[in-house]
Amino acid sequence: GDQIMTLYAHLQQFSARPGQQVSRGDAIGRVGNSGGQSRSALYFEVRRGGEPINPQRWIARR
Repeated sequence: GDQIMTLYAHLQQFSARPGQQVSRGDAIGRVGNSGGQSRSALYFEVRRGGEPINPQRWIARR
C-alpha cells in the first residue's frame, strides 16, 4: 500500500519516537509554542510516498 507519514511540529514534549507505529487515541506529544510562536500551536502534515497531501481528506477517511 501507500507509505503514509505524519509530521508534527511545535511540540513541547514528545511521547512517541520517530518511526514508531501508533494507534488511534495514543498520545504522541504535547503542544507547545516553539519556533517563535507567541501562543501554543500545532503544525500537522500528512505525506503519501514522500509527497504532501491534503490532511483533511486523509483524516476524513479515518
